[in-house]
Amino acid sequence: MSNQKSREIRLKSRPNGAPVAENFKLVETDVPAPGPGQVLVRNAYMTVDPYMRGRMMDRKSYVPPFQVGEVLQGGAVGQVVASNAAHLKVGDYVQSMNGWREWFVDNGGAVTKFEPKPGQMQAYLGALGMPGLTAYVGLLKIGELKDGERVFVSAASGAVGQIVCQIAKAKGCYVVGSVGSDEKAAYLKEIGVDQVINYKKAGDLNAAVADAFPDGIDVYFDNVGGSHLQAAIGRMRQWGRIAACGAIEQYNATAPVPGPNNLMLVVGMSLTIRGFIVSNSFDMLGQFHADMAKWVAEGKMTWRETIVDGIENAPKAFMGLFTGDNFGKMLVRVGPDKAV
Repeated sequence: MSNQKSREIRLKSRPNGAPVAENFKLVETDVPAPGPGQVLVRNAYMTVDPYMRGRMMDRKSYVPPFQVGEVLQGGAVGQVVASNAAHLKVGDYVQSMNGWREWFVDNGGAVTKFEPKPGQMQAYLGALGMPGLTAYVGLLKIGELKDGERVFVSAASGAVGQIVCQIAKAKGCYVVGSVGSDEKAAYLKEIGVDQVINYKKAGDLNAAVADAFPDGIDVYFDNVGGSHLQAAIGRMRQWGRIAACGAIEQYNATAPVPGPNNLMLVVGMSLTIRGFIVSNSFDMLGQFHADMAKWVAEGKMTWRETIVDGIENAPKAFMGLFTGDNFGKMLVRVGPDKAV
């Protein structure tokens, strides 16, 4: 019997509107010793992502809802500290969906071994992981980006947005990003974004987008929805494409939110609006990693991360996603980078 203890975050109640601390509960549990074919993993980093807000609602979606009273789930990276599985050894680094906890035992089938470069383990939850792949799939497959086009990105300094911007620049595109602070705007300029809109200072967002795109938008990568979607539709070029990745402006709404009032332009301008879930495009993972390695080597790809320490602060990190507290990918460090 193992004497190992683990702290985990459980869903205490379903949020009504913006999530609050009272919706979460920190619990200490006993971790069993790994049995035949099993491994004991100590997590180092876990991710908090906007999509998790939808899983806190009791509704049917592309993934099952979180259950009240049970530990939450999400991406995590860590290290095997004990193994009875033939394909995994002590010291191996693994990815899993067993976030929101410090330790866990797995049968070895729900973890994926990977070999991170020094100092980049957590990047496999961000730029080199699901958010990066989301940017890649959304821009190139869903947005059907062509070299030299005009691209608008909302939440452009976030985990997905910052990668979208840099892929578009690597493709020789004119890129405009929307952010909510001068600090984030300065970062986008550093990575080569042509123009930046601080939507909190812009006043009339429709006018700001129109000014930034005198020749119109070919591809809009939508992370926000609402007012940003309306402004983008108003400046789309004929045959323009909108990759609908998220709508964080509306995730905490307690009543239906009015849609854009200019949707007739979708017909008149022959626009395409297509939503997507990255898990439907895992076949692109190999090409994504190859292209990212090339862009990093060429100095065309970098990223920012916000790291919060301690499993007990995971709910605070998650809530901060909806108030713009994160700069780039929001991560929680729950253990050491090297456990063994």
